[in-house]
Order: sequence, then C-alpha cells, then structure tokens
Amino acid sequence: MKNKTIIGGIIALTVIFLIALLCLWIGKKINNSIRGTQDTTETTQTNGEPQNPSLAPNSPEQAVQIFLALGNPSNASASDPNNYLLVNNYFALSYNRDKAIPNWVAWRISKAELGNFPRPNPDPFRPDNRLPKSWTRATPSDYTGSGFDRGHLCPSADRSGSIEGMSATFLMTNITPQFGDLNRGPWQKLEAYLRTLVTRGSDVYIFAGVYGERGKLKKKVSVPTNDWKIAVAVPSGAPISAINADTRVIAVDMPNVKGILRADWQLYRTTVRQIEQRTGYNLFSNLPPSLQDTLENKIDIDNS
Repeated sequence: MKNKTIIGGIIALTVIFLIALLCLWIGKKINNSIRGTQDTTETTQTNGEPQNPSLAPNSPEQAVQIFLALGNPSNASASDPNNYLLVNNYFALSYNRDKAIPNWVAWRISKAELGNFPRPNPDPFRPDNRLPKSWTRATPSDYTGSGFDRGHLCPSADRSGSIEGMSATFLMTNITPQFGDLNRGPWQKLEAYLRTLVTRGSDVYIFAGVYGERGKLKKKVSVPTNDWKIAVAVPSGAPISAINADTRVIAVDMPNVKGILRADWQLYRTTVRQIEQRTGYNLFSNLPPSLQDTLENKIDIDNS
C-alpha cells in the first residue's frame, strides 16, 4: 500500500511537471506571435511612412514605400511600355521599351544596405526576365565593341549589404551606355561621395536617370546625351516627413561625353527644377508644394 502511494505521488508530480512545461511552451509561442506581429507592424506604414525607415525592405511593396517615398517622377506604371514600372527589394525604376534602357531609377542608401559583399563573378550582367516576353531585351553583348561602358544607374556598391542586392544591380534594366570617362570619372566620384554621407549618419534617397539621344547601339539600345542624379540626405532613421527647407539636396546633370575623366562631380551641380524642365518629370511630388519650390530651386554648395 505504501509503495502504491509513493508511485501514485511520483506519477502525479510527473503529470504536474509536464503540464507546467506545456503551459510554459504555449506561453512562449503566444509571446513570440505577439512580438512577430509587432515587428511586422513596425516596418509597415504609419501615416504613410515606415516606422523603421532605415530597415532594408523585404518585399516589393515595402520597396515602393521607401524608394518612391518622394514620389513617382513620371507616374510609371505597368500599363505604359515606355514608362514601365519595375520594383524589387533593391530599387524601383521606369523602363523604356523602345530605348531598351531605364528612364530613371530610385533607391535609398542606409547602413542596412551597405556591406562588404564583392562584385559577383563571373560576368554578372544579364537581361531582365521580368519584362514581358514579347519585348526585345537589352543584353550585355549589345554593348560589346561599342566604346561605351555598361553604366549602372543604381551602383552595385550601394547594394553591397547582400549578394542578392549586389546581383540585382547588374540587370540590364538598370544599365545605360556611358562613356568610360563619365562612368569612371565624375559619376563614380559622386557615387562614392554619397556613400560617405551614409557613414557620417545620413540616409540618402536617390533618383538617377538619363535624357536625350545620340544614337543607338545595334539599332536597339539608346545612348543618352546626359545622365542626372538627385540625392536627398536625411538623418539616419528619420522619416520623409523630417525633410525641411534646410535639408541637403544634391542635383547634378552630367554630359555623356569623353574628356571628363578627371573632372570633379561638383562641376555639374544644378537645381532639381532644371532637371525637371529637361526631363518633364515631377521629382518631389509627395512633398508639400511650398517645400518643393524651396528645395527644387536651390543649388548645393556644400563641399565637405
């Protein structure tokens, strides 16, 4: 009888222990579920803005919220083949089917998007299979022997935080023909400078594009006369609503020509408004009109 009582007690204690473990496990699952919901909410919009704007987007929907936070300059959409909107987790762009190059590309550089991943190997340039199958696609070989570089609009170094991001910049929908003196000269110098702003504590929102035509490669790929870029620097982690009349805006318009390899990027500074007049775009359409006027009409003078 005594043994039975002891055995019964042991069984009861075991059951109580197992029930306690089960309750603890269920509690953790519920807590993790709540935390996961909160984490997801933090990266979605509140009043039209991501609560954690410095986080790299993890979906095309979040990419639109971040990269086009200042606006869609040409109202690009999936219905216009010459103003065709393409979005991935690394940049958004307007593609021109008839020119076989992008009209513009939009992205954001934050510390979350910078890292040490090297350029992919072998040659990573490739056609973009997201384009409709009936369209003629630009290929790396279209540039072979042309005398032009395959020039990135969103540079690979701006997406060095992941292999996937780095690789995405080599899609031909992000590439335009650039003379080597532009691509490896002032254009590259500005790219590097904007990354230094991130290391100093800024998030930098960028539009880059082209206009004009000086001919075509293999009767397919348009060669632009000019490459332009606009960068807006905000404190790291700050939302777009933090932009004010004192926010630094850099706008450049560079000729796609030979002979400028050693030129400084500062030589080509201009205003956003002048770029709008040359392209027909509305670049800060999501900002209040009075703030647009202020920012679009000033020329950057900071040489630091």
